[in-house]
Amino acid sequence: MFCLFICMIIAVAKEKKQLVSFHAYLEKKISMSNLQLEETSYIKDKNNQIISEIQTSIHRKSLTEEKIPNFIKQVFILSEDQHFYEHKGFDVPSMGRALFANIESQSIEQGASTITQQLARNYLKSYNKTYNRKLQELFYAYELERKRTKEEILTDYVNAIYFANGMYGLEAAAEFYFDDSVAKLTKAQLIFLASIPNNPTVYNPIHHFKQTKKRQERLIDLLAANNIISKKESIQLKKEKLSLTLKTETDLYPDYTTYVEEELKQLIAENYGYTKKLQNASDKEKEIIEKQLQQEVADLYKKGITIQTALLPSIQQKAVAALNKTLAPYETEGAAVVIDQHTHQILALVAGKNYKKHDFNRSYQAYRQPGSAIKPLLVYAPYLEETKKGIYSQVNAGAYCSGSYCPKNYSGKNYGMVTIENAFIHSYNTPAVRILDTIGIEKAFTYLQPFQFQHVSENDYHLSAAVGGFSSGITPLELTDAYTTFGNDGTYKKARAILSVKDANGKEIMKWKDKSISVWSEQTNEKMRQLLKHTVTSGTAKKAYFPSTYLGGKTGTTNNYKDYWIVGLSNTQTVGVWVGRDQPSSLEAIESQSPHLHIWKQIMKR
Repeated sequence: MFCLFICMIIAVAKEKKQLVSFHAYLEKKISMSNLQLEETSYIKDKNNQIISEIQTSIHRKSLTEEKIPNFIKQVFILSEDQHFYEHKGFDVPSMGRALFANIESQSIEQGASTITQQLARNYLKSYNKTYNRKLQELFYAYELERKRTKEEILTDYVNAIYFANGMYGLEAAAEFYFDDSVAKLTKAQLIFLASIPNNPTVYNPIHHFKQTKKRQERLIDLLAANNIISKKESIQLKKEKLSLTLKTETDLYPDYTTYVEEELKQLIAENYGYTKKLQNASDKEKEIIEKQLQQEVADLYKKGITIQTALLPSIQQKAVAALNKTLAPYETEGAAVVIDQHTHQILALVAGKNYKKHDFNRSYQAYRQPGSAIKPLLVYAPYLEETKKGIYSQVNAGAYCSGSYCPKNYSGKNYGMVTIENAFIHSYNTPAVRILDTIGIEKAFTYLQPFQFQHVSENDYHLSAAVGGFSSGITPLELTDAYTTFGNDGTYKKARAILSVKDANGKEIMKWKDKSISVWSEQTNEKMRQLLKHTVTSGTAKKAYFPSTYLGGKTGTTNNYKDYWIVGLSNTQTVGVWVGRDQPSSLEAIESQSPHLHIWKQIMKR
């Protein structure tokens, strides 16, 4: 019967040039493996709450077979394909009637599509009214019936069909129009939704609510006529008052989710081999590889993945509020980072004042001079590690010159011999440069290598690096991440926002596999913790002090007051704050206000 009907179509169709030979079609292998419905992907916080919906061209949230009410299945079968359980993918009598109607009108007006054909059409994403498309749809429908059960087809159909306004599948429609899941909707609401796919333009509830309601009532009458519901129930269903409660797209915490999208790209590159390919590639090859990587990311988003993150909304909200409120009076920008130093998880990111998604994200995209905030990592920890000296050992804080380079202390004064502690907590420059010269520039920079600062290179190998003179700079996220070493006995492991990536079925498909590396000894680390603590209690960061079991940090100010930094930690969290302008210029006028210290203190003090 199938072959007979196809031959009939071929014999009478007027679009002979568009047709593909039936025999040629049979020779081709019709693969079902590449038939996949696009789904919406999600970003979740640490509490497993959705914080962002990542959509491609559609919005879809699939339901499993057992979560689709039997009642709504009956509605779709009755309204769309009453012989669904009898045919093999196509309804020959209906197609015959449609065919002759089309021949008579010399156009393709009627399709007589079964549920299986409609599913095939959604898989193929082909909606042109041509005989060639109808043939392709038939072949795929036939294959679907051969390789899947009726229940599987019906489940996929309910998840595939279009409900107007960018919503695909019953669950997405339920959440969008009634702000609730399918499981919680009434029969009247479900029938109302089932009215839309027949013609999503005509029955778009937002623009044509009355027409959608009329079709709902016709479907209710059809259900009653077929004894699926009683006459009494049909009257009650029609009377039930319906009102739309449109759900807005979830897109919270843009500072954080913008970074998550970037980190996902890095994770995919690492897992799929793109990172290695990029290492030795030419510029032209890198361009090609980057395009391939972008496509890989886009394809993964279409599969309905869930990105589980470490975001803690309470901390994120507090950090954003602290930065926005503190910097509101000033024409300046800022960024903040909060990391759980023991789990190596990024808990919060602030990208700038009143940040909008996908704007310039200062937390990880702003490469700035670190000023004296680099001293613990490049100068003091390496020096204590190499010499085994104590924090009360003496260093020279007097005048210093190396060739034409003559750094000055912030106050302009020379202090002679002072303890390492005094040099550190008051951030004297000349002893820091002397120490770097003593241990050797190359040796000192080996201590930065584990942190993988993106733009730190051999171009930065000079004495001025001791006071933060870098050619390109370091981001707030990079610097804060490096400071977590002080909370882990001298051991570093890269902090991440993404905990895992799961597929639409909840199976984990990717996660970071970072390893810890020892940067300096526990003895050195304990000395550094004392120095950081004294800086907050009685040094340059004392405005940030408040009573706590442990609190330590280091400030940084760059030449001409263009950048203000503080990075430090408690017993559990490491927090970094940067304040400056996107186009660097002097902020000397607000120096006495110490906005960076106030932001840091507000974030830390919980």
